[in-house]
Amino acid sequence: MTPSALTVPAISPLRQRMLDDMRMRKLEPRTQEAYIRAVRKLAAYLKRSPDTATVEDLRNFQLHLVDTGSSPVTLNATLTGLKFFFDITLGRIELMAKMQPVKLPRTLPTVLSCEEASRLLAAAHNIKHQVALSVAYGAGLRANEVVNLRVTDIDSERMTLRVEQGKGAKDRYAMLSPVLLQRLRTWWHLAHSQGKMLPGGWLFPGMTPLEPLSISQLNRAVHAAAEAAGIHKCHNPHPAPQLCHAPAGAQGRYPRDPGAAGAQEAGDHIDLCPRRHRPAARGDRSAGAHVARLRGLCAAAPPGGRRHLPRAWGHLA
Repeated sequence: MTPSALTVPAISPLRQRMLDDMRMRKLEPRTQEAYIRAVRKLAAYLKRSPDTATVEDLRNFQLHLVDTGSSPVTLNATLTGLKFFFDITLGRIELMAKMQPVKLPRTLPTVLSCEEASRLLAAAHNIKHQVALSVAYGAGLRANEVVNLRVTDIDSERMTLRVEQGKGAKDRYAMLSPVLLQRLRTWWHLAHSQGKMLPGGWLFPGMTPLEPLSISQLNRAVHAAAEAAGIHKCHNPHPAPQLCHAPAGAQGRYPRDPGAAGAQEAGDHIDLCPRRHRPAARGDRSAGAHVARLRGLCAAAPPGGRRHLPRAWGHLA
């Protein structure tokens, strides 16, 4: 094979310009891949360069996607990528002016009961997976938030868990129950004794301490635990969010006790950091109640008034 046959195909100036436009806006790598995939689909349909498309071509392309059975999510993702290509890269806003996304059906998430969640956690393959799933359930964290946790995100004095750059690229705090904190301590001591966790490193390392557990690995752990526990609700290819939703609790609220598998009721949860636009709890809609709640939280702050800065977890050793 000649050296020329091994060379990587050159990127066209049009694609390079689109890549630069996405990079200068700091779009996520997965978002960039989705946008490039959308333009590639259009080029394959037209059988010519996508920058030569007309309004009628785009209309026919959307009809083609509908007729070939594309889901509403896929259809809207494709239109979003094309809108970026024509509006930003080409500067031809008029081409996508009449292209409208389709309405997504509103569905309820499949959630686990308290008893099912307890069986799922108990059936985890090893202690790392069990504690990771307990964090997802007990603190209401999403899969990507669990795998990106670091040891220093745990504040055992304030009983909080710092989530950095979660959904919507926002930082937030989740609260820890005593049972969940004890499980985290048990895992921390075991991982340190076996050299699987670095000081200040990933809370749930992957194959090596230098890299975190991947989302796919966590989802496989959920599938394996569900199969071992005889739970058939986890048929979703990404079942970890079911622990985030089931059966109560969400971001910024008091956690469920993974030992009791969510024995608390949803009405027992209060906000960690109440915001004005967030509705009051049922039966408690007075402004005075919010003020009293906020005063109670501030009174529990550490000396110096730096309540928003969690302390390191080094004293757990």
